[in-house]
Amino acid sequence: MRRLLALSVGASIGVALALAPAAAFATTANPTPAPVPTPSGPGDLSINIGGAGEGESSVLILLGITLLSIAPALLLMVSSFTKIFVVLAMTRNALGLPSIPPNQVLAGLALFLSLFIMQPVLAQVNTDAIQPLMAGTIDWNQAFEAAQGPLRTFMMAHTRQDDIALMTRAAGLANPTSPEAVPFTTLVPSFMISELRAAFIIGFVIFVPFLVIDLVVASGLMAMGMMMLPPVMISLPFKILLFILVDGWGLIVTTLVESYQG
Repeated sequence: MRRLLALSVGASIGVALALAPAAAFATTANPTPAPVPTPSGPGDLSINIGGAGEGESSVLILLGITLLSIAPALLLMVSSFTKIFVVLAMTRNALGLPSIPPNQVLAGLALFLSLFIMQPVLAQVNTDAIQPLMAGTIDWNQAFEAAQGPLRTFMMAHTRQDDIALMTRAAGLANPTSPEAVPFTTLVPSFMISELRAAFIIGFVIFVPFLVIDLVVASGLMAMGMMMLPPVMISLPFKILLFILVDGWGLIVTTLVESYQG
């Protein structure tokens, strides 16, 4: 658990480095301290707020607080969280259980599955960008470039070319000549569209057997003349029983994990 928490914090920093504009990190490794004004007379007051080290620490603390506030949005945009959460929510709706499991449970399961799936990517971001930046061997610009590489490789591997072309035409840009030439601001929405498309395909496949059960139960009730009895009251136990017999949660989790291993 401690390792997962450390990995998630490192992931948030790495993702922020990959999404933030390069201009925001245009600081030098050894900033020149501002000159301290000297009093020109007895009535002058000289105020020294602090040295360069204290100022840099304050900036890092402010940056850390900002990263914690935007970490959920970054996680949604550049990881497998969106696809996993949508599939789990559609599975719940297919069963006819609008609030069981609750959203907190689905979000927690999607979060840890995302950490499990993206562990190699996050480890590479931590090795190439976060650790050298903390050690002071690279500056913010170099950390930005190093963190962007693994995330770009992951997203390009799971983004359709049609979605990239769609976003490129929407932005009025020229067609990229290589995957490396795709702007990050174009790649991120293209990746999310591809993830939503894949999630809806999986959700459709999940809905089909439960729809068959609903149709069979509704037809049986109409044949017996039981018009006033809601079909969901009869079909729900059968759908739950089918889901248990085929190990539904195991099949869904296995399918989601394997979809990122191709």
